[in-house]
Amino acid sequence: MLHQERRISEEEVQEKIEYRDGKVEEVLTDGHRIITFRNGTKKEISADKRMTTISFFNGDVKKIMPDQRVIYYYADAQTTHTAYPDGLEVLQFPNNQIEKHYPDGTKEIVFPDHTVKCLYSDGFKETFFPDGTVVKVEKNGNKIVVFSNGEKEIHTVQFKRREYPDGTVKTVYCNGRQETKYSTGRVQIKDEESNIILDK
Repeated sequence: MLHQERRISEEEVQEKIEYRDGKVEEVLTDGHRIITFRNGTKKEISADKRMTTISFFNGDVKKIMPDQRVIYYYADAQTTHTAYPDGLEVLQFPNNQIEKHYPDGTKEIVFPDHTVKCLYSDGFKETFFPDGTVVKVEKNGNKIVVFSNGEKEIHTVQFKRREYPDGTVKTVYCNGRQETKYSTGRVQIKDEESNIILDK
C-alpha cells in the first residue's frame, strides 16, 4: 500500500487507498466500495456486501445479485447471460431471441416472431409456431406436424401421412405408392406412377 487517505467531507468518498499495482480502492460514506484497476476495470461492492458489479474495460458488465444470480452483459455481442443458483441459464440476444438452458439439459428458444423451440436432453424436439402449428421430431427422426386447422402430418423414413379432420388419411410411401382412405370407407391406391390400382 503506497498511502492511505482518509477524509470525511461533503463528498461521498470517505477513504481512498492506492495500491502499488495501480489499483485504487474507495470507500464511500454509504459503505459501498469502488475498486478501480489499472486497466480501467471497476468493481463496486454494496455496503452489505451482497451485490457486486464489475464493469470491465471492454464494456462488459458482470453483476452478482443478492439472490446469487450472476448477470453478465457482453457489450460487443449486446447479449445478456443470466445464471441462476438452481442451474437455469438465460441468454437474451439483441434481436429479442431468448434461450433458456435448464439443468436437466433441456433448451428452450423463443424467437423474435414468438416461435418457441424446445430441445430435450433425450433428443426429442418440439416447435410451437405463432399460428398454432406444432412440430414434434423424435430422436429417430420421425416428425409429427399438427396444424392449427386440425390436420396432422407424420413423416417417417418409410412414408409421409396426412390425416384430415374428417377422418381421411392419405399416405405416400417412399417408393412413390399412394394410399388414400376416405372417411366414407372408400380406399384408393395408386402406384408409383400415379396409376390407380384400387378404388373401392
